[in-house]
Amino acid sequence: MKRILLISILLLLSACGAKQQYSLSSPDGSLAVTLALNEAGQPQYRIERNGEVVLKPSQLGVVLDGVDLSRGLAVESVGEPDAVSENYTMLQGKRRQIFYTAKEQVFSFRNTGGVELQIAFRVSDDGVAFQYRFPGQSDDIKVVEGELTSFAFPPGSKAWLQPMAEAQTGWANTNPSYEEHYQMDIDVGEASPSPAGWVFPALFHTPGGWALISEAGMDGNYHASRLQAESPGGEYRIDHPMDAEVFTGGVLKAQSTLPFHSPWRFIAVGELSTLVESTLGTDLAEPAVAEMDWVDPGLVSWSWALLKDPSVNYETQKKFIDYAAEMRWPYTLVDADWDRNIGYEKIAELADYAAQKNVRLLLWYNSSGSWNKTEFTPKGVLLTREQRRSEFARLQKMGIAGVKIDFFAGDGQSMLAYYRELARDAADFDLLVNFHGSTLPRGLHRTFPNMMTSEAVRGFEMITFFQESADVAATHMTMLPFTRNAFDPMDFTPTAFSEIPNIERRTSNGFELALPVLFLSGLQHIAETDEGMAAVPEYVRDYMRGVPVSWDESRFVAGYPGKFAVVARRAGDTWYLAGINGEPEERPLTMDLSFIGARTGELITDGETPRSFNRSEVETGSNVSLSLRGRGGFVMTFPAAGLAKN
Repeated sequence: MKRILLISILLLLSACGAKQQYSLSSPDGSLAVTLALNEAGQPQYRIERNGEVVLKPSQLGVVLDGVDLSRGLAVESVGEPDAVSENYTMLQGKRRQIFYTAKEQVFSFRNTGGVELQIAFRVSDDGVAFQYRFPGQSDDIKVVEGELTSFAFPPGSKAWLQPMAEAQTGWANTNPSYEEHYQMDIDVGEASPSPAGWVFPALFHTPGGWALISEAGMDGNYHASRLQAESPGGEYRIDHPMDAEVFTGGVLKAQSTLPFHSPWRFIAVGELSTLVESTLGTDLAEPAVAEMDWVDPGLVSWSWALLKDPSVNYETQKKFIDYAAEMRWPYTLVDADWDRNIGYEKIAELADYAAQKNVRLLLWYNSSGSWNKTEFTPKGVLLTREQRRSEFARLQKMGIAGVKIDFFAGDGQSMLAYYRELARDAADFDLLVNFHGSTLPRGLHRTFPNMMTSEAVRGFEMITFFQESADVAATHMTMLPFTRNAFDPMDFTPTAFSEIPNIERRTSNGFELALPVLFLSGLQHIAETDEGMAAVPEYVRDYMRGVPVSWDESRFVAGYPGKFAVVARRAGDTWYLAGINGEPEERPLTMDLSFIGARTGELITDGETPRSFNRSEVETGSNVSLSLRGRGGFVMTFPAAGLAKN
């Protein structure tokens, strides 16, 4: 029956002189993707939302082992649209329990030589995703040599994009590490200042709404992608990594025996609330390899953020263990060169001391072999499976909770496989993992629940290094909930109330207080020192003691990329609100908080000066108004026990 139906459709299209096209809509009918095969046999797709254009006809196709599968194709078969539904649990992120529904349809094409390419589309209420599939069986390795995928935006669309740093540039040749500032509200088609292009997630505003492009579902066979530097006419094309972005001696581009597939490329589409609340980054990732019920997200004390290298010594780390214990945080991170400055034997003593205070240690490692010039240690002890399993076994015996692994080479296939191998081997020894100087996780935290966070952001350390970063920090941070942190955990290492040595901090203390709720990370490293935390009011310390890392629900309240952001998150029965103003001018806010119900809670915001606080009672159940200081912020908490008396 399916074959008869397909033949009938093809005959009808041929008789009408039309190109072949097929449409698939979201469960709620608001989104539609249309796939067409033009007269040259080139597959194209377009996306509409409520009848308005999000993407114009955009290209599809790959070059596989020298075979061009982007033109001269014919439709082999069209699968029936299937309903996709999945329930899964996340130990960190926007929501603990996630229910994903979509419609999926698989299209099969063949070229004149008989080589088959399948393209699967999924459409959910919050976005469109597609995946290339290479069916068949082979003993020899097939290489994806090129990709024709594009995203063509209508005229007048705007973009918020981060340039991709060139490989082997930067301090000690550590680029790329996704640590550039965003180009905001630029015309589509404007070229990247870097020949390496633009990173994911890539944000656009179109006549059909907002669109946020990224990818997920990396299985280790594929490289990670980005957008090319040039986008003539507003058409952005997928690009592969630069040649240097590989594990030493490893391969650059996607390759495997048949069958294999690409990651899902996806475009979250809708209002800003849709993007901020979307879980497509994990919906499309591979399921967890194991339950890992030993994984425990939490806040971390960390000396290096403000005190830098001299703080990595036995006595200072003991103080930061005491600090974590006093704040009821579960972890302390001991950063680079601990093996030389403290040593394994003394680290074991610190781990025992920490355990007596219900605190566990995280230890820093250098990922690199020969791909950069960094000298921080431990270095070169994780490069082979035998090495790292020996090291991880030693850490497990010492009672270490996890590892921070730094200075990766980029996005080549061999480097993406290295990330997976590190996470997998660490899990075997009950170790949490934090990647720094790294790529975007692309949903890896779902597949490996012990993968707690990843840097891949111009974070707090850059503010401590460069006044120019401090000057634009407020604007930069209001970009992150809409881009970098929209789908994946982000180790920005937030919150400093103290002054930064040799840097003038532009953000207020209320702004800093909001960040641990606004930013999502399975390990939330707090930049403030023990002495700095002791100097703030007790009610601020109480708040910081209780800030969750895992959330049951998240809602977008208000905001605009690069200007301001307000988000509400629920942990158990308590709602937390956090808001920041990225602009220097005062911003009045009126927020509809009726979704919380009638409750009485606490508001902490800026006091009379940017370095002071003010606390007051606040009631919700309807609109709540307040005024945000320029580069200021606030937090609110509404516990169930605070149900309004009226």
